[in-house]
Amino acid sequence: MPADEGDALYEAAVAAGAQCPGLAFLEVGSYCGRSTVWLGAAAQECSTVVFAVDHHRGSEENQAGWEHHDPTVIDPRIGRMDTLPIFRAAIYDAGVEDFVVAVVGQSPAVARCWGTPLAFLFIDGGHGVEPARADYQGWTPHVAVGGTLAIHDVFADPADGGRAPYEQIFLPAISSGRFELQSATGSLHVLRCVRP
Repeated sequence: MPADEGDALYEAAVAAGAQCPGLAFLEVGSYCGRSTVWLGAAAQECSTVVFAVDHHRGSEENQAGWEHHDPTVIDPRIGRMDTLPIFRAAIYDAGVEDFVVAVVGQSPAVARCWGTPLAFLFIDGGHGVEPARADYQGWTPHVAVGGTLAIHDVFADPADGGRAPYEQIFLPAISSGRFELQSATGSLHVLRCVRP
């Protein structure tokens, strides 16, 4: 996540925390914790917590043979990705451990059991069609009225990047009538929940 997008993420989360005091933040797709550091700082500012949901095995675009694969995050014992230790180090180093709750699991499984309204939801999970659709369907119903939905890697032009966050999250959110676009910084799009 570029710094300008991270700063915009922080500002949007702080604004959502002020709009919906006492409600938590939730991030889908923490990976190594870069965006979580911004969200943890925002949660600290708002006296709340951010739940960071990730299975820490990497999305399809992070796997071997794909453009965004990083072989340094492979656990040699099992031969699979494991970003949890890197995530935990990032949160510790940033001093936001008291404001970040790691939830290790598959996003759809966690969403099915979730029952708490959210002031702020940031979706940056798997960028395939099915994972993006599942994140939208599973998590956006939990955004409180007045709360915020932030989506990363939204590219209206196919030449700029993958389509799933745009087609499976952004467009359905806008067409639902529940969300209105508030801002866009790079590929980060911030929407406000305007009705139940």
